[in-house]
This record gives sequence, structure tokens and C-alpha cells, in this order.
Amino acid sequence: MRGRVHACGARLEEVREGGCAFRAPRGSRHAPGGPGESEARARLGTPRRLSGARHAHGGRRPGARDVKVLVTGANGFVGSRLVTRLCTDGHEVVGARGPDTAAAAPAAARATGVTWVSLDVTDDDSVRACVAPPCDAVVHLAGLALASEANEHPARAWRVNADGTARVAWQLADVSKGRRAAPLLLVASSAEVYVPRTDRPHVESDPVAPVTGYAASKLGGELGSWQLWRAAGVRVIVSRAFPHTGAGQDPRFWIPARARILCHAKRTNAPAVNVGDLSAVRDFLHVDDVVDAYVRLLTRGVAGETYNIASGQPVTLEAIHSRLEQLLGIRLVREVDASQIRRDARPYLVGDASKLRAATGWAPSHSLDDMLRDVLDAQAH
Repeated sequence: MRGRVHACGARLEEVREGGCAFRAPRGSRHAPGGPGESEARARLGTPRRLSGARHAHGGRRPGARDVKVLVTGANGFVGSRLVTRLCTDGHEVVGARGPDTAAAAPAAARATGVTWVSLDVTDDDSVRACVAPPCDAVVHLAGLALASEANEHPARAWRVNADGTARVAWQLADVSKGRRAAPLLLVASSAEVYVPRTDRPHVESDPVAPVTGYAASKLGGELGSWQLWRAAGVRVIVSRAFPHTGAGQDPRFWIPARARILCHAKRTNAPAVNVGDLSAVRDFLHVDDVVDAYVRLLTRGVAGETYNIASGQPVTLEAIHSRLEQLLGIRLVREVDASQIRRDARPYLVGDASKLRAATGWAPSHSLDDMLRDVLDAQAH
């Protein structure tokens, strides 16, 4: 892998000075017709330049140069961890958060070297002011992340997730005119965009056909970004992360919600607990593994491509429920509550991340137990 990266010649200095042109690889299914560019890969810099910019003792490596990254949704569940990771790696970070957010999330607030700005993705002037200062990359995480909220308010979901993403891409393209190298735009989409299937894990070439308002809004954001890639040369990478969790996730998501219910049952010595349909199969990741994938895509991803972020390990909701009970040392009678059963829930959502692994060397480093213990520990404190 190292030999391939060096052969590209896309070192950080070349990216900053515009000396390394980029193009999507041949056979890209998701962004046909993009602008012609050189054979070099569309990377922010080589892995040695980005993540290896400091010595083991924390000092600057001679000749290393910082990368400036704008992270939208930087005070969110994933964004706060990405900000912390990028700062730890020695990069300059601009964290964009919603105008109605009073403070950054605790993890991001502890990071040093973060410049905080306000961002309303539904407002042209706000987005333009946010993306106008030159940067090397934009990681677009801002949006409605809770599917149930997006499905309940589909018009708002579309304004934020679809129009908002397209607005970021369009304003980024406009302010980058005349610059020698446009920044890389990493768009965080969702595995929910795929046509439901139960026979095998999803790959990036699978057809897309959203079945919920949330999924439709995320696919809309993808399409808007690809249009700007074709029309204006914005260097876009799309990631489709499968479900992920960890300490600090919104308690309305399934694993933290289930953990809270079971913790309450333990405290109150309840003999039974209500459940929905636990037969659904999912592919869960630890949030820190998703963050690691984003960082690797910034250095080794290819513009014009889509990448799954997935463990490839199927697990039923019943197995997760049972393991939470085991970790808590309880065993409860399960009573089916029809109100907890989602009619639009997929029976199977598992991904294949072979493409991401081949391009970046990424692999998840956290187990299911790591995820569940982190969630339980956070709720205990």
C-alpha cells in the first residue's frame, strides 16, 4: 500500500499548491461524466503526511504541514469525535455547528485548535460565509440523523439533508473558482438508500431506492453533490455508513434507548420489559471506527467514488437485547408492544466494506461488546 501511495505523488504540499490533479477512476458508477483530470488520486495527502505529521513524542515531524479541515455538524455525536481526532493528529479544524446550538459537544469542546463557526445549511449566506475561507477538505456531517424524526417531518428532512448538502457543494464550488486546487468534499450519506435485500450484504454498486423520507433525503444529498462534481469539478467522495453507536449517542436511537430501558428495569427490579420486533438483522459499528474511516477516506479515498462503512457482521436485535441483559446481570420476560414495531423497518441491513478496506486499509477495531459497554457505562454516569 505504501508503495502505491508514493507512486501517486499526491503529497500534501502538492495538494496545497495545486500540483496534483485529480479525477474519478474509470468505471465509477456514481459520478459519470466528471471533468477530465490526471491519473493521480483525489486525496487530501498521503497517509504519512496527514496522520503521521507528529513524532511519537508529540512534536512536529520536520517538513510536515498541517491540513485545514472544515467539519459541519462538528458538535454532533460523530462530528465531535472527528474534530477531536483531527486535532489530535495535529490539523487545523474549523467546527461548524447549528446557529441554535449554544455550546459544542463535550468531546469537541476539549479539543485544542478548533475554530468554531455558525452554520445554517438551509441559508445560502450562512453556508457561503462558512465555506468561503480556504481549506483543504470539508467533511459534511450536518443534517437530521434520526430517521424517525426525518420520517415524521419529511419536508424538513429534505431541506436539511438534501437541499442543505447540495447547497454546501454548490457554495464550495463557487468560492473555489480560480483557486489552484478545490477542497475535497466528503459527504456522509447512509446505508438506508439501498434497495432492501436479504440475500447478502450491500455493495456500493447495488441499486438505490429509498423507502423512507430519511433515506430519500440522504440520497438527494448524494445526487446534489454528484451534480456539482460533474458540472463544477467539486471533488466529492460519498460515504454510506451502516448503523453505529457509542457513548453519548442520542437516547432515541435503538441501542441507547434499549440500554436505558433495561437499566431502568434493573434499578426498579421490573420482572418484564416491552419489546418490538427483535428479528431484524443489522450491521453495527462503534462510532470511533466510523471516524477512523472518515480520516482514512480524506487521505486515501478517490474522488467520484462511494464507499460503504460497515463491519460485514450481521447481528439480530434480539442478540443485542440479550447481550445487554447479560452485561447488566438481569433476565426479563419480554412482552411484545405493537407500538414499538416500525412498519418501514428493514428486516436486513448489512454492508460489505471490501472497497473501503482495499482503498484505505480500514478495518473496525471495536467489538460489539465494546459498543454496548460504552453505551452502558455512559448511562451509568
